[in-house]
Amino acid sequence: MNITTIDGTNATITVRGDVDFDSLPPLRATADALPAHVTGLLWDLNHTFFMDVAGLYLLFAPAPLGRPDRRITATGLRPQPLRLLRLAAETNPATFPLDRLLCDTPAACEGAERT
Repeated sequence: MNITTIDGTNATITVRGDVDFDSLPPLRATADALPAHVTGLLWDLNHTFFMDVAGLYLLFAPAPLGRPDRRITATGLRPQPLRLLRLAAETNPATFPLDRLLCDTPAACEGAERT
């Protein structure tokens, strides 16, 4: 079960469980269903102990049509998901910009540009 909270223009989706190709479609659907006025999305991954390449799609996929300004950030990364993200960033930093993703909150990333 995943929990979504909206506070003004920021939303938090708390993921409960692994992020893999089975969980990716409902997670993307949850993010895509957020109201248009939500410009900051924080993925709370405190309860996610495993993430495969689907996590890269979740966190770095282009914004949905009509929402190019939505900032995506993540918090609570456990060791294995963090290793995956670091490896991806080392391999291709332009595609996987960890400095933008790992802000504590969407508000903390106000100055970060979406690439």
